[in-house]
Amino acid sequence: MQLPSVIGTRDNDQDSIDLLGIFGSLVDQKWLIGALTGAFMMTGVAYAVLSTPVYMANALVQVEPKKNDMLGFSDLNSMLGGQSPSVTEIGIIKSRAIIGKTVDDLRLDIDITPKTFPVIGGFLARRYRGETEFSVAAPRFGLNSYAWGGERLEFARLNLPKELLGKKLTLIAGEQHRFQLFDDNDNLLVEGVAGSAFAQGGVEGMIAHLEANPGTRFEVVRNPRIVTIQKYQDALEITEQGKESGIIRLALASTDAAEAVKILNKIASLYVQQNVQRTSAEAAQSLEFLQGQLPQVKRDLAKASDALNGYQTRGKTVNISLETQSVLEQVVSLDTRISELKMQQAELDRKFTKQHPAYRALMMQIGELTQQQKTLESKAQDLPATQQELLNLTRDVEVASQIYTQLLNKSQELDIVRAGAVGNVRLIDTADVDLTSPVKPRKPLIVLIATFLGAFFGVALVLLRKSMSRGLEGPEAIEQLGLPVYASIPYSALQQEEDSKKVRKDATEKPAYLLALRNPTDLSIESIRSLRTCLHFAGLDSTNNRIMISGPSPQVGKTFVSSNLAAVMAQSGQRVVLIDADMRKGHLHKTLNTPITNGLSDLLVKRCSIEQAINTVEVDNLHFISRGQVPPNPSELLMHANFRELLAQLSERYDVVIIDTPPLLAVTDAAIVGREAGISLIVTRFGVNPAKEIELTIRRFAQNGIELKGAVFNGVEKRAASSYGNGYGYYNYEYASDKS
Repeated sequence: MQLPSVIGTRDNDQDSIDLLGIFGSLVDQKWLIGALTGAFMMTGVAYAVLSTPVYMANALVQVEPKKNDMLGFSDLNSMLGGQSPSVTEIGIIKSRAIIGKTVDDLRLDIDITPKTFPVIGGFLARRYRGETEFSVAAPRFGLNSYAWGGERLEFARLNLPKELLGKKLTLIAGEQHRFQLFDDNDNLLVEGVAGSAFAQGGVEGMIAHLEANPGTRFEVVRNPRIVTIQKYQDALEITEQGKESGIIRLALASTDAAEAVKILNKIASLYVQQNVQRTSAEAAQSLEFLQGQLPQVKRDLAKASDALNGYQTRGKTVNISLETQSVLEQVVSLDTRISELKMQQAELDRKFTKQHPAYRALMMQIGELTQQQKTLESKAQDLPATQQELLNLTRDVEVASQIYTQLLNKSQELDIVRAGAVGNVRLIDTADVDLTSPVKPRKPLIVLIATFLGAFFGVALVLLRKSMSRGLEGPEAIEQLGLPVYASIPYSALQQEEDSKKVRKDATEKPAYLLALRNPTDLSIESIRSLRTCLHFAGLDSTNNRIMISGPSPQVGKTFVSSNLAAVMAQSGQRVVLIDADMRKGHLHKTLNTPITNGLSDLLVKRCSIEQAINTVEVDNLHFISRGQVPPNPSELLMHANFRELLAQLSERYDVVIIDTPPLLAVTDAAIVGREAGISLIVTRFGVNPAKEIELTIRRFAQNGIELKGAVFNGVEKRAASSYGNGYGYYNYEYASDKS
């Protein structure tokens, strides 16, 4: 009943092992991860230092809401809960009327860029400080086509044909302020002198300033006007400081701080100017309306006064009663207000439709006041007839007089506004920029991101290499294929150092290097001694004393295992002969420092005798037969009876015959030799041979009727990944590079 829980525990353990193995791989590759992290960090530092800084210029504008319209009446939009006036003003600031005028006045549609030396040229140019305002840095490294600091090019005007708009033109400075202008195909367009107008082939303009070393190149682009306007509309940041505060912040980012300040000041100036002009135009329009109403109101006032005087003369009535006076005051107030609203209605008729909320609200006010007026009129009907007539006539005079006086006052006010230079906006702060704190690049953030990316890519690379590596990660994986592992041979730093020397120097110039002879206490030699012990017991039931050593693929260390195994067996007192049966690429003769002539291929074709082919080495009891000359048919030679006869003779002379063969999956030689050997072994390498490759090797031997006794797990190095990844203390190694 406990079996399921045990299985579940093992599954959990396997999951933990996988995670620990990944962690171990990261620990093993810490130098690679560190190198990538450092490289990315240094790249980030270089970018942060060398990139062109971007500065942010800003200005503040205040928009004061209009509490009354030009006629002095209350703002209906405020009664309707209309939006903040800042929203409208922001749209005006970004309009083509403002931005376009700025582009035209400052010639922003002409982009001029000095050509600087790649990578570091801009950095050096920005840090140039001349002795005078117009001094130019001397060319560095003799490269006078680049700008090194202090260069200045400014066009007073530049008109180009349509086909050249947006194209990159090249201007080359010459002696004494002369210049040449080329198109994007290096065709000369015009040449001239700065300060003088030029016109040639549809290209017309004048250079205002040119300060540069002869040969310095500038990139000049005249963009279409609408493109430049849209560019600055997108670049200009306009926000309201606080909700409905009326304080508008203008900001513009640019690599040229002085230009950004100039552009913002120009935009703010044009905006304030158009606001004044707009206010003056509204005042003039309202004044015209009032002046059209004044004559009619004056005639109405005169007519009402004449009617009142005539009635008083005829009726011999001079004063009105107190009761009538009270009604008169109320009626006059209502009539005056209604008259004001009707004049405002005439103004709104020119601006809005009758369905507009402001117009409808105005009509609602007029309706309410008219209703009150009717109520008072019904009350006045209770007065005596004489008082009623006197009330009506006096009311007409009072209303007409108040309206006429109000219109006269408002006309004078509007005349002053029209002639004045005051709007409802004002510039609070002119444009300025903090040169000590560019907004871009954010150096600490860039370095931090670059460092993070370096670490990320380093970890990703390690994990990718681990996932793509299909080599077995432990001897237990080989044993799961049904093949016992006789020994795990760790990596030897001494052997690797010797192999590196062989690459740089001909091996024939120095004595043979057998690790078992030069460093018998090395850990890898101890593992080979363990292999010797295993083979001793494995050979008890073998048919002969021959040991074949092969492998799935090249570069698995067969030569290293074969030569050192032969040496430790000979050191134990056995008579051993080592045969290099890889007649194609065998190199045991280099390891043992013996001649390649009179080898196995020569023996098999009877070009030499056994005595001539057997070479002695430094190890007692160990003899060696090299591969010989490379034959055209190695497999056919091994299948010949001469090979079997040779092995029979050697088996009688020696206690052990060790045969080093080519990789089985590359050629079939190992399968031929394996039929004549009592013990067949394969050498595998950690991280190199995948399970499918070893499984195919086992199957290929089985198809040829050869039983593999076991495998040797070669060239492994102790690594954190293996320590965390399995529980085999001795097997905690991974292949490095002892390719022998």
